[in-house]
Amino acid sequence: MNHIPFTGMGLPGPNEGWDFADSQSDPLSAIHPYPAKFIPSIPRKLIEHFPPRKGLALLDPFCGSGTALSEAQAVGIPSIGVDINPIAVMISRVRSSEIPADALNIAQQVEMAARADLAPRVPLIPRLDHWFKPQVQSAIASLTKAIEVCGGDCRELLRLALSSIIVRVSNQDSDTRYAAVEKAVDAEDVYERFRSAVKKTLRALENRPVRLAGVEVIEADVLTIDRSMIDKPIGLVVTSPPYPNAYEYWLYHKYRMWWLGLDPLAVKEREIGARAHFFKGRNSHTAVDFQRQMANVLGMLRDVMVVGGHACFVVGRSRIRGEIVDNATIVAEAAAAAGFREVMRTERVIAASRKSFNLSHANIKTETVLVMRKQN
Repeated sequence: MNHIPFTGMGLPGPNEGWDFADSQSDPLSAIHPYPAKFIPSIPRKLIEHFPPRKGLALLDPFCGSGTALSEAQAVGIPSIGVDINPIAVMISRVRSSEIPADALNIAQQVEMAARADLAPRVPLIPRLDHWFKPQVQSAIASLTKAIEVCGGDCRELLRLALSSIIVRVSNQDSDTRYAAVEKAVDAEDVYERFRSAVKKTLRALENRPVRLAGVEVIEADVLTIDRSMIDKPIGLVVTSPPYPNAYEYWLYHKYRMWWLGLDPLAVKEREIGARAHFFKGRNSHTAVDFQRQMANVLGMLRDVMVVGGHACFVVGRSRIRGEIVDNATIVAEAAAAAGFREVMRTERVIAASRKSFNLSHANIKTETVLVMRKQN
């Protein structure tokens, strides 16, 4: 695949806006719920202004649902994403992969097999009866088994489709409110929504740009990742670190993980910024812990980036024990200590749909776009 040439736009002008108030979610971003994700306009604009030279790749060390990776892929820039959350890794891999052959037909066969399974084995999951009606449990269990049996290139796409509907067929209010409510859902709703999710995903994949660059997605803890896993020279980093008290990804995805045979509690223990780590107590985290974690990340970026490469961060403020913490300054100081120089810092208004879902702890209206350049 030929790299599409870029000349780069250089530093944005002082009056250039970053709010993107009218930005709409694109079909790729909508294949699976992932609150607090990048809007595509942000990584797109950063890539336009700070494109990596030919032969270099983009890295997102907290890739989430893969928006930055998709934006790089669409313009022919190879990319690498890292995330500790297996749901994020699954989304990023599916949205950047080739469409599996005969996927719709295989999905229909999976649904037929699931419907024929009259005595599915429902896994032992904590408080399952509180969050899922019995007939819904049986339908999900049957689909899970049928998907695993089908194997092949299509399995990950079907797992994603099933994962995408879990909250909607559960008693959980929404992907941004972790509370049980009464819903009129049954087994038929599970099958209909699964079928619809498969079709929606396939349509989004079919409408991607024709020229696609390679994407590698690594499931790993960025704090302990082996540098050799980043196997391409990195000319641009575009990322939004999970900062303290902003959003608990493990919590809102935990039943998805359990249904797919994954361990959300292991993710919780290692997730940067998870609110549980910042509760009051003798061993609770503070801003100092976030500083240490960011110093670790910036040390890794220094090791894998080329001289002159740009590291771009979109990060908000946090409220920890009543005190406002400027996370952008923490990141900038860690970057400076690792040999980076600040070249841009600007504020953007966070759209209501992307604000913190832990509003009592971090009701912040803006976030910072920070760009650092590796000096040596």
